Amino acid sequence: MYLQHFRLKELPFSITPDTAFFMNRSGYRDALNVMKVALDMGEGFLKVTGEVGTGKTLLCRSLINNLGEEYVTAYVPNPYLTPESLFLTIADELGIRYMPNIKQHALLKRITWSLLKMRKEGRRVVLCLDEAQAMPIETLETLRLLTNLETEKRKLIQVILFGQPELDDVLAEPSIRQLRQRITFSYTLTPLNRDAMKRYLDHRLSVAGYMDGDMFDEDALELLFIASRGIPRLVNILAHKAMIVAYGIGDLIVTRKHMRVSIEDTDDARRWHQKSARKRDRIIRWAYGTFGTFALISLVIFGVNSPDVMALIK
Repeated sequence: MYLQHFRLKELPFSITPDTAFFMNRSGYRDALNVMKVALDMGEGFLKVTGEVGTGKTLLCRSLINNLGEEYVTAYVPNPYLTPESLFLTIADELGIRYMPNIKQHALLKRITWSLLKMRKEGRRVVLCLDEAQAMPIETLETLRLLTNLETEKRKLIQVILFGQPELDDVLAEPSIRQLRQRITFSYTLTPLNRDAMKRYLDHRLSVAGYMDGDMFDEDALELLFIASRGIPRLVNILAHKAMIVAYGIGDLIVTRKHMRVSIEDTDDARRWHQKSARKRDRIIRWAYGTFGTFALISLVIFGVNSPDVMALIK
């Protein structure tokens, strides 16, 4: 596409959560540190929440890649499962063999036996559940019962829930209050601020092989930040499309005009940008209205011929 034009070795703004592009910014670094400390302490339940597109899946995969050899991980990307399906998925992820049509009770016994065996071998099992806000209540309760498995000192399995803010609403249900009380560590991912977004762009471009300075000018960056709200996934989508526009014209620097085309082609960004523009217009109209009222009051108080008032009117 535009790789040769910008002298890149790979696409810098793919929305696939590629850990090669993981940026150790403060939010991600803090979240990783919280999770590693909690896992080392043997805590049973951890929770990471964030808005859509803030990088929860990338963070999850980065954690899995950075855990020591003593950890065994099971990753469930879609937890919209029945309790029985959850047990089957965990067994598959941990490489536990079982007979076809095995009953849930028998499968739980095999999982328990395998977890005990791994513990004796000095291995620690971590279950990572992505999009956990979609998990049915009864499956969440089954998950809590699974974490009851423990030795005298440690849990046999540790669980990290990754989800959107709606996960907190799910966990507020009275029927699973016992699970909520067991979440001892939690972290909330926030969008990038303006400076962090610039570093994010530079980091991904550098990983992709770009070595020619700033690709995005200041006006394009400002427009990108407003339209994306600092959400990494939207930043990727808009930056990628703006680069395509620049490539199509033959430009080597992404400018405001390229970014405007990108925003217009992206529903979420276009709606937000239009909303921001309307808000800005209301503020401007309010400011003019306030100024007009001030000028009128000044006329009444000081008189029409007051030099200061006349200067304000002019």
